Amino acid sequence: MPPESAHFIGLFLLKILNSVGLLKIFFPIRKTNFTPRKFFGLEFRNTLGVAAGLDKNGDFVDVLDSLGFGFIEIGTTTPKPQKGNPKPRVFRYTSSKAVINRLGFNNKGVDYLASKIKNKKFNAIIGVNIGANKTSTREKRIEDYKICFEKIYQYADYVTVNISSPNTPELRNLHDPNELEKIFKSINSIKIKNASKIPVFLKISPDEDDGIIEKILKIYKDLQICGLIVSNTSIDKNILENCQHEGGISGKPLFNKSSELLRKIKQIDDEVFLIGVGGVFSKDDYQNKISDGASLIQVYTGFIYEGPSIVKKILSS
Repeated sequence: MPPESAHFIGLFLLKILNSVGLLKIFFPIRKTNFTPRKFFGLEFRNTLGVAAGLDKNGDFVDVLDSLGFGFIEIGTTTPKPQKGNPKPRVFRYTSSKAVINRLGFNNKGVDYLASKIKNKKFNAIIGVNIGANKTSTREKRIEDYKICFEKIYQYADYVTVNISSPNTPELRNLHDPNELEKIFKSINSIKIKNASKIPVFLKISPDEDDGIIEKILKIYKDLQICGLIVSNTSIDKNILENCQHEGGISGKPLFNKSSELLRKIKQIDDEVFLIGVGGVFSKDDYQNKISDGASLIQVYTGFIYEGPSIVKKILSS
């Protein structure tokens, strides 16, 4: 099956199992293995979460919640619906346990996503990952983040600003501190106006040079960024043997690169709050990310290859 079709069908079948009460029979939750943690006033039932991209529109939040994840990040969502890049745009490298995607923020738009979570209660913490439409440029791109934030902040537990997808042209230019200041100034003005204390995180690229990372760490507190998600996919083809496609590399080959960035950030600023993501397939991978400085861990490609049992594998005593 084409990877993108398999992804949707797999989640859809899990949704059916959940709707008839069979999901918890096949994939039971053992709450005794959960270690709740509290960050930013939010109670996480455990520290293993789902990275953005697995559920772009909030269609499968109920399924992921039932599987026992401590937090679920949905999106990336944009102000207007968009189809994304032409297909095929997802490629499996099974022997390397990797995936390359060049999806391009395909999603149904922020209004649709908000409708999926606004009136529902979940046991897991719900985050929303926001981005810019491909057709937006310059100041309009900055405005896109403001639009998304304004429409979903009251329904989410936290929000992530995504400037690090390699599949939207020039999006990674927003790592520039001047551009970040514009984005977070807009977001913070909404928070102040509405007396909101919702945590806002920044998802960064593993491909930026040390100078950019150091600049971000110098200003993140002033911009009221609560923490960094490390990291998005990589376009560094050197990490994947026999790489034949363009796009963002995720999975096992990303593990070392994203972990190296975690360690680098912790060495520069030991106080920064970090969420680790990239190549987590096992309990050892999970523990290593924590040892490298992450307080929360997310999975994406590991879930695709290991299936729903990955929650039990990682959180088992």
